[in-house]
Amino acid sequence: MNTKETMNTFENPWRPRTDLRITSVRAIVTAPEGTALVVVRIDTNEPGLYGLGCATFTQRWMAVRSFIDDHVARLLIGRYPGDIGDLTRLIGFTGYWRGGPVTNNAISGVDQALWDIAGKRAGMPVHELLGGKVRAAADTYLHADGRTIDEALDSAERLIDRGQRYVRLQVSTPGGGGYGAPAMPTEYPDAPYRNGWSARDYLRRTPALFEAARDRLPDNIELLHDVHSRLTPKDAVWLARALEPYRLFFLEDVLPPEHWDRLPEVRAASPIPIAVGELTTSFQDAARLIQNKGVDLIRSHVSDIGGLTAGRKLADLAEANGIRTAWHGPGDTSPIGAAANVALDVISPAFGIQEGHVYNEATHEVFPGTLRIEDGWLTPNDAPGWGIDIDESAAARYPAELSGHDAWAAGVRRPDGALEAP
Repeated sequence: MNTKETMNTFENPWRPRTDLRITSVRAIVTAPEGTALVVVRIDTNEPGLYGLGCATFTQRWMAVRSFIDDHVARLLIGRYPGDIGDLTRLIGFTGYWRGGPVTNNAISGVDQALWDIAGKRAGMPVHELLGGKVRAAADTYLHADGRTIDEALDSAERLIDRGQRYVRLQVSTPGGGGYGAPAMPTEYPDAPYRNGWSARDYLRRTPALFEAARDRLPDNIELLHDVHSRLTPKDAVWLARALEPYRLFFLEDVLPPEHWDRLPEVRAASPIPIAVGELTTSFQDAARLIQNKGVDLIRSHVSDIGGLTAGRKLADLAEANGIRTAWHGPGDTSPIGAAANVALDVISPAFGIQEGHVYNEATHEVFPGTLRIEDGWLTPNDAPGWGIDIDESAAARYPAELSGHDAWAAGVRRPDGALEAP
């Protein structure tokens, strides 16, 4: 039998409950904010019934799109969309070499799209399918930054005036490797790599930011900080202890993934809660962070670990281990992925905080129903499924380009020229 004859012959392994079938699976890529967002659309043989899921891997979006269109679609067409667990496991197993962010982003998009269909079939929002709310809404944090400490605190005050109670603070550090704040000219003009970034200088500057923040900002404002995976275990402990007087809500990504086995000792020595996980690329990676007692808050990108189903399992595991959730949710999470985050937030007792993003109006045009932060809170839609659609004609007006992350990461180097974790 030739390839064309076998394209859509992956049959249901048991008799489905109804005649509903998947008729189309495809990736839609759009960039209304300049960041590539990947959305999976799954259509069915019931007119008007389709689901949307987030499969965004913005740095490698072409690979995800190809994987969905060229490999995943043929596995699912003709199948019953209610068998979410079987369909997502099928995607993971059929490639033989399993895992990795491309595969798991595709699985995540399919998983979320199938949950969207399930909600629409039931006439219920997804969070009710998961058991319903244990809280009305999710509190969020947004990012404040500046070239100087005063600029960063000005940014924080603007967020506080809008109702934010949690603020992530970042200030520029010299060199091309600075993260979370505007780039600053190098301070190492005579070094082998003139635009280098120094972890030691970063460690000297960061406590001053939070000392000024506690002096200037209201005492009830919770402060957060992202290291971005660049320290040694000893330096991570030093930073956590230096920041202890300023009562941070959490310190994020203190170690690179290659050294996550050292997180338990860092966490044990840190007076500040440790939040890690956005670089996990599977449910198993994230689960180990919880089981090995390496984190206080798990921060996985739900669209990178297997979708809503994997996130629900992690939230339950976190609850059982006294860990809280803080799902990754910046601008490289699509509005569909943000809706999945919030569904998990409102149904889980393990909720800690939700990273937020203020989408521009172009994104709201492309994704009608996109959630808006109001006075710091995110509330899920009450409409069936995610309550979010996609206007494909609007999406086409914002084509994606290759990510600028590659060029930036290539320049994240120490003054001696050695590459640093980006």
